[in-house]
Amino acid sequence: MATWTNWSRLSTAHPTQEVSPHDPGEVVDAVVAARHQNLTVKMPGTGHSFTDIALTDGLLLRPGSLRGILGVDQDAMTVTALAGTTLGELNEALEKLGLTLHNMGDIDEQTVAGAISTGTHGTGGHKASLSAQVSGLELVTGKGELIRANAEENPDVLDCARLGLGALGIITSVTFDVEPMFVLEAHEAPMLWDEGLDRFEELATGNHHFEMYWFPHTERLLTKQNNRTLDAPEPLSRFRRWMDDEFLSNRVFGWTNRIGNRRPGLVRRINDLSGRALSERRYSDVPHKVFTSTRSVVFREMEYAVPRPVALEALREVRAAIDASDWTISFPVEIRIVPADDVPLSAAYQRDSVYLAFHMNPQTDHTGYFRGVEDVLRRYDGRPHWGKLHTRTAADLEPTYPRWPDFQALREQLDPDRVFTNRYLDRVLGA
Repeated sequence: MATWTNWSRLSTAHPTQEVSPHDPGEVVDAVVAARHQNLTVKMPGTGHSFTDIALTDGLLLRPGSLRGILGVDQDAMTVTALAGTTLGELNEALEKLGLTLHNMGDIDEQTVAGAISTGTHGTGGHKASLSAQVSGLELVTGKGELIRANAEENPDVLDCARLGLGALGIITSVTFDVEPMFVLEAHEAPMLWDEGLDRFEELATGNHHFEMYWFPHTERLLTKQNNRTLDAPEPLSRFRRWMDDEFLSNRVFGWTNRIGNRRPGLVRRINDLSGRALSERRYSDVPHKVFTSTRSVVFREMEYAVPRPVALEALREVRAAIDASDWTISFPVEIRIVPADDVPLSAAYQRDSVYLAFHMNPQTDHTGYFRGVEDVLRRYDGRPHWGKLHTRTAADLEPTYPRWPDFQALREQLDPDRVFTNRYLDRVLGA
């Protein structure tokens, strides 16, 4: 059997069987057959999670044939897509329909099922995560039953399965709430650390979507303010987009990381030069062309959501830990703001939060850096992103999620034989 490896090359699966289902009925048949053979089942997407969440040594379902738009309801303002549809494909289809998601993350290569199952999110807006924009889904349970879940049918299943870690079933389709297409105006500008933190609340509340990036070992930030506008779009020229977002942000950044790997003592200087080289720019376009970007430089990532009232205190303590360490960090730290939501296993459940994301290139050992930062963020009741690296276990995760018992009860109902488990889920949810 062929192996399956995720994008970051940290996780590899060696399944004993593979199936490429073409419809939900074939997923049902595959799950039933696997259950009879005592095999576990997973259907990984494009592998953009950094953890082992999608691994199986049993049956691996490939979702490549479960792609496309199933239905559009203009009255309800919803669009239903098959589980293997990538976010990029969804965004392109929505643009042709004159529709868009309310919010999205900065990568659009994940499948819709994988993205919602791990808590993929953007910044700002009324709803930040993709899971909070889900109003319906279908999934195959561990008993081999195909269940439709929405506000009228099985609402308890919808409640939890829109961010279910793959533990509740194999999702076959997802229904998203959408809205009429709008134009998003982007304003990107460099800023120094003290000004950025002093103006954080002003910028966070004064823009529809706001985020910033701090270059470790320096005083330099990049701020990004995205706001809806009624003006006609003024996108970047093809050359400017290629120069800024392909050549500089990917190729040149990849080169500087390779230099830093060979000469770690240069990383601080490289970061400072990178921060100084940033220039202000403005442009506007349809949302997915502003929110998303190409990421060709492979990295490792850990991301935590901390309560918004203590976010800057936590960030300052993280900086102090970095400054006091011998870590050399070539990737910026990303800071994004999200509103509270009602998704049971969301890191933003019932609290306005700030996500802090930490990256490291593959040639540098990330473990000391990530563990040191994680120690800080746990003291602020941080919750980890489910698709990013972390060391948490069910025992210490349960106290921070008020709806944990509800999720576990539904898991027992939908997958009593743990057809969909693996070592990662045993660690974070319990066996």
